[in-house]
Amino acid sequence: MNPTVNADPAELAKFSDLAHRWWDPESEFRPLHQINPLRLEWIDGLVGLAGKRVLDVGCGGGILSDSMARKGADVTGIDLSVKALRVAQLHALEAGTPQVAYREVSAEALAAEQPGSFDVVTCMEMLEHVPDPASVVRACATLVKPGGWVFFSTINRNPKSFLFAIVGAEYVLQMLPKGTHEYAKMIRPSELAGYCRMAELEVTQTRGMEYNPFTRRYWLSQDTSVNYLFAARKP
Repeated sequence: MNPTVNADPAELAKFSDLAHRWWDPESEFRPLHQINPLRLEWIDGLVGLAGKRVLDVGCGGGILSDSMARKGADVTGIDLSVKALRVAQLHALEAGTPQVAYREVSAEALAAEQPGSFDVVTCMEMLEHVPDPASVVRACATLVKPGGWVFFSTINRNPKSFLFAIVGAEYVLQMLPKGTHEYAKMIRPSELAGYCRMAELEVTQTRGMEYNPFTRRYWLSQDTSVNYLFAARKP
């Protein structure tokens, strides 16, 4: 791999090995299937996806990309995992999803190629898996049009998030494969807000995402102590 590409080969390999399971709602990706409607409705409520040109950075197997396209957006999903992209493309063909395309390209490379091209950019559950998250935030800011929206979701870094997202989710409840998240790569909201400011993005809304292991239900809240989402705008 090109050493200048902002990706961790071990992280890519980890998700590539699981790629064939992306669309199995009872697989390791069950949490993504469960939280996707919450994320989708939150994004759509703020921007109105129908008719918008949308970029999904780190799209994986296409769970969010596909659902945004079904809301009427013209969606491009990008990732550096070839296996995950093949799964996304195959699902789009099988499901007959309109207006969705996938490309193997980094956010930084696409930003150099197509600056200011998208109404909406989403980057969900990806920043905690790359060596330089600030670089991805800058690329997203470059890719969105003035007045456009950028959405991020990631995991806070504190003792509670270690307990919930790693010990609880990976080891106790076994909702995620062991090793999915590294504590040192998690990102505090203050850090992500700093990356946004440096990229000249204005954070307009934050949401937390909570989970009840007994009811197996997720919901959005104001509690950003573990999983959280940012909505930002480019002036």
